[in-house]
Amino acid sequence: MPMMKSVRFHGPHDVRVDDVEEPICGKGQVKMRPAYVGICGTGTDLHEYIGGPVLIPQQPHRITGSAYPVSIGHEFGGIIEEVGEGVTNVAVGQRAVVRPTIFDGTCTPCKQGYNHCCENIGFIGLSGYGGGMSEKIVAPAGHFYPIPDTFSLEAASFIEPLAVAWHAVKISLFKPGDSVLVVGGGPIGLGLLQVLKLQGAKNIIVAELMENRKSLCLQYGATHVVDPRKVNVAQMTRELTNGVGADIIFDTAGVEKALLDAIPACRTQGTIVNIAVWEKRPSFPVNQLMYNEIRYVGAALYDEASFLDTIQALSDGHLKPEAMITARISLGEIVGKGFKSLLEHRDQHCKILVEVQS
Repeated sequence: MPMMKSVRFHGPHDVRVDDVEEPICGKGQVKMRPAYVGICGTGTDLHEYIGGPVLIPQQPHRITGSAYPVSIGHEFGGIIEEVGEGVTNVAVGQRAVVRPTIFDGTCTPCKQGYNHCCENIGFIGLSGYGGGMSEKIVAPAGHFYPIPDTFSLEAASFIEPLAVAWHAVKISLFKPGDSVLVVGGGPIGLGLLQVLKLQGAKNIIVAELMENRKSLCLQYGATHVVDPRKVNVAQMTRELTNGVGADIIFDTAGVEKALLDAIPACRTQGTIVNIAVWEKRPSFPVNQLMYNEIRYVGAALYDEASFLDTIQALSDGHLKPEAMITARISLGEIVGKGFKSLLEHRDQHCKILVEVQS
């Protein structure tokens, strides 16, 4: 049986490049050679490395049957190498991107059309079907979406996190002319900036601590970037919105103090959208929301329409995420120059890409 390299999670601070059997492509499946894979430093990969397994299954996953050690990497695209019997959505040699969400299609949310909120949700690169940080991957054909040959495979690795931003903007009911506050200028915050600018935002305020990310926020169209250590975010937001407050606030930080600072920045009958994965349960001033009739909304992942819209926007050149890349590393460097760099030198990094095929 042919062998290949695959980055696998074995436990907290224990991620290894293993030699594993190359997967076989069966009926209804697709085999891909991943090209570039983004390390998710805000929601999953880094959290799993620090304190997992969290989303990574300790017992066999109800859909995939996999438990750790599992291959990781869910932000990626690549080249189709083989298609199984009955597959028509992609062809051999074609560039494609992977939509990693795994859902059962039978639970109540799935039946209601919300398969991204599946009760048994899983992810390629966390829950089974392999992961992008592998020389080859095989998964059901429905996870693969073709992209044009003109499409950068580096850009393809941004479709998944950009789709998170696209979906959040969509459910926020943003309208051109709305004033927006984005809490956190990391990869998701920068994705929000790009989507908001594309959809007609004119006044976007970003609260961010790190100098390198402040610069990227301005590069991607932030009207104002404020440092929460130096200014009162709510007071500054109201000054920049003629005393009204932000129509919509996107919280990408998942930090209690940042949320408590942001709530008074929201206008009466405004909306706060949470995109963050919280590590600790926050105290929550419900009365503050109630008296000002502020809507607090969770944005979970993305629906297929948001994923397709993101592909189209990138294909049309309306989204240009490459400036977010702060390092490119190999599979063998995943720990030292990947996870450890994000932990120890966070102020130097936005998005680290793993180049799978050297």
